[in-house]
Amino acid sequence: MAYLPLLVDETGRMIIDVIRRFVDTEIMPIRDKVDGDVDHVLVNELLIKMSALGVFNVEIPEQGAESEGPSIATSCAIIEEFARGDAGIGIVAGISSWAMAGAVYGRNTDVVDLYHKMQEDKQPTFACFAMTEPASGCDVENLPEMHGRTIKTRAVRDGDEWVINGAKRFPSNSGISSLYCVVCQTDPEKGEDGIALIYVPEGTEGLSFGKYEVKAGLQADRNCDVFLDNVRVPLAYRAAGPGKDAIVIGRNISLGRVVSAAAAVGCAKAAFEECLKYTEERVVGGKPIREHSIAAGILADAIMGIDTARAYYLQVAYMLSNPEEFGEMHSTAMISHASSAKNYACNMANNTIGKLMELMGSYGYIRDFHVEKYWRDVKEIQLWLGGHQLGQFDIVRRYYPYKTT
Repeated sequence: MAYLPLLVDETGRMIIDVIRRFVDTEIMPIRDKVDGDVDHVLVNELLIKMSALGVFNVEIPEQGAESEGPSIATSCAIIEEFARGDAGIGIVAGISSWAMAGAVYGRNTDVVDLYHKMQEDKQPTFACFAMTEPASGCDVENLPEMHGRTIKTRAVRDGDEWVINGAKRFPSNSGISSLYCVVCQTDPEKGEDGIALIYVPEGTEGLSFGKYEVKAGLQADRNCDVFLDNVRVPLAYRAAGPGKDAIVIGRNISLGRVVSAAAAVGCAKAAFEECLKYTEERVVGGKPIREHSIAAGILADAIMGIDTARAYYLQVAYMLSNPEEFGEMHSTAMISHASSAKNYACNMANNTIGKLMELMGSYGYIRDFHVEKYWRDVKEIQLWLGGHQLGQFDIVRRYYPYKTT
């Protein structure tokens, strides 16, 4: 990523270098064991080390500043590096900031201070953004059309508390987090003004969980159902307030999709590196596979796909960081650009990794050669945040108000 200096300052490059070394020394040697680590023994050891690096820290920026932490381009490059080792571990790293984004946007010191206190008491400390529901699937992310009216999880004010009832379907970091940002609806008739992001600490009465899901990959990222039965929390635990909480969801959709693009690129890059090494060592017809023209063509296509998808997500990251020129992060235009970056990168990664597996023959399908791992991981990246099709809807909405109903 030699052109990163165009978008990332010296501090950002230092952070990326630290993460790259961490991935190479700590994750790469055990990446083939992560999906079999059912009890998260190896994963937890990694997460504790990541916590010592400050990966899970969250701060409210100075008044008027967009962010106190790394730039969006830096954050994307960090996730690409993590995905090169294990995308699930990268997601655990990114979700806490995503979950705390509402409190940071709303400058909610009660919630941020609570999270900091949790970090003092337990390391590592995670946060969870509980959005998807069993009945409505990607309706929550479909803000331009649904406006939050189909959110079934209800938050009702009772004195100085919120009372929450509902369920969320397998959000990332569920069951292991210290703090849950729950997407609720206070009144369906109010639409987006009724959307409330309310933080629920672990151990709160009425908060419970289902079983951990067993997935094709990304096992480092814990997913289980979240149940809320008359859960009570202080009014101050609402992220930002009416209207503003819906804006946070829009911002998170843009951020989540551009970061997903970076993760997909990281998977494709890692698969390419494995295939490049394999095709150098494997000899067919008296010379290494990569010296045959058909193999060189496949590798060239992989390089083009990875480079263009990375350039695209970095361009969108730059746009998201400059709202005065390109529009607010939650705007229809920016959600469209971020969705386009995600869909393009995921399509590229799925196709590229599939072709690289073909180039390796049956070895591409064997776990010892690692490539099939990235094949499994990148498919889930394509499916989350509403999937490829909702992304398509959001892409065209930059040009006309597409409706599904």
